[in-house]
Amino acid sequence: MNDLFTKNDYSLYSNGMTFLRAPYRVNPIEDPENVVILGVPSDLATCGRPGARLGPEAIRKASLNLVWEEKKFPWEFSLQERASLIDIGDVVFDYGDAEDFTYRLEDSVSDLVKANKLVVALGGDHYMTLPILRACAKHFGEMALIHFGAHTNNRLVGSTYDHRTIFHHAPKEGLISPKHTIQVGIRTAFKVDTHPFNVINAMEANDLSAEDIAAQILAVVGDRPTYVTFDIGCLDPAYAPGTGAPAIGGLTSDKVLKVIRELRSINMIGLDITEVSPPYDTSDITSLAAATVALEWLYCWASSRPPLTSAK
Repeated sequence: MNDLFTKNDYSLYSNGMTFLRAPYRVNPIEDPENVVILGVPSDLATCGRPGARLGPEAIRKASLNLVWEEKKFPWEFSLQERASLIDIGDVVFDYGDAEDFTYRLEDSVSDLVKANKLVVALGGDHYMTLPILRACAKHFGEMALIHFGAHTNNRLVGSTYDHRTIFHHAPKEGLISPKHTIQVGIRTAFKVDTHPFNVINAMEANDLSAEDIAAQILAVVGDRPTYVTFDIGCLDPAYAPGTGAPAIGGLTSDKVLKVIRELRSINMIGLDITEVSPPYDTSDITSLAAATVALEWLYCWASSRPPLTSAK
């Protein structure tokens, strides 16, 4: 197993090109590692502030702050004991070609999922979630969905390649089940009576305990194959200023981490972190939040898995 915490490699900025300094690989299908980090440097579909194409690089750099702690507090095991990570770099596509981007991302993720890898995609604007869902649905069928975000992204009006319409298309394509989809942190207008998904809006989430939020999520997704998409805009701009469409009144980073820790039983089959826009960030606050959220989800996923046979 590859050692995420290599001896003499605690210096924050030495060789820090990959997420958590995971080994870089070019042929992930043949590798034994069970978690694949994939960068998605695209903001072709954003409607607000640009810059999310720089998100993967910023998240990777921020993750260096998380490497030194062998067991992330308050987890009682080390991630490397139960998960083996590789970073395969970024999806490559023809610049400015949204169609090419869509098909290349879908094909890349489909091959990885077929090889039984957990794909963690670092974005990138939120449109990236749609081709990833298409890839995952080829192997898992209709999935449950947990969406943390400020906006519902199920607008009826928008272009084919638009981050605001992804959850309009996803259920129509049979990728996700509306009944088993839940959105957390929503705080922009939507029609409650006709909205197809379960929602815990930001005002409710800020008043509820982490345990109560998690209980509602678990009641919706059950043990179904569940895709998790985390738009960093779910967090209040005080905790994540570097995003394309900031909206005040969001969740705190503490609340989000506590919720994730209560979701250890979900059947997570994929994860993405979206909408990190470094040009609008301050002191890497947003990038660090994104890296930490990704790591917390990895611990959540690993917590229900047995120790790796080669773990030291």
